[in-house]
Amino acid sequence: MTTYKTASKQLLSNYACISTLEPTEIVIGQSVTVGSLGAPFNGTFTVLALPQYLYVGVDGDTGEFLYNTEGAIPNQILFACTGDDVEFVKIFTGTVAYTQTCTWVTAAEILTYIGIATATADDTTFVTQCASAANIFCYRRRQECGYFDALTPAPSGDVKLATIMYGAALYRQRGGISDFASFDGMQQGSTNGLSPLVKQLLGVDRPQVA
Repeated sequence: MTTYKTASKQLLSNYACISTLEPTEIVIGQSVTVGSLGAPFNGTFTVLALPQYLYVGVDGDTGEFLYNTEGAIPNQILFACTGDDVEFVKIFTGTVAYTQTCTWVTAAEILTYIGIATATADDTTFVTQCASAANIFCYRRRQECGYFDALTPAPSGDVKLATIMYGAALYRQRGGISDFASFDGMQQGSTNGLSPLVKQLLGVDRPQVA
């Protein structure tokens, strides 16, 4: 779980808009838990927008969020929140927490891909770690390229296969690191990049957005 401190809060037309002191990796559609801001801000909410300007209300005809483009405010999170209006105010005591628990693939699926029918307890423990790492890594790579994926299930078959393949690659690296790069004697360590096939299946060869 990652927790950030707040910098401001406001509530207009039953929508709350709060900001954090630092940039976050929170995306639209994600669930966040807000605390120490007082009612009705405290609770768990779904992020509806990430404004970069001062929120000034909702258009009565279209329902669109309205902003004052002359008032830039970074790191904002907007979500539905029923209550009396609260004018914009700086506040540094609140918290915004979120947990990214991606479950696109399982350890069993990685073992099947590798071809291990009966795994030892050590194998099961390690491949479970590989599955967890592969899930969040592939989710994050797609997020960085502009995709808005659910944390479960996998968005498509190709993404699921790519995640399984990456998890299998992590498993196969077990015990493969014997030393690290050093300037001593100009020794050079090896590096492993993301497989072109995995990148192709994940759709991360190029960003989805400009």
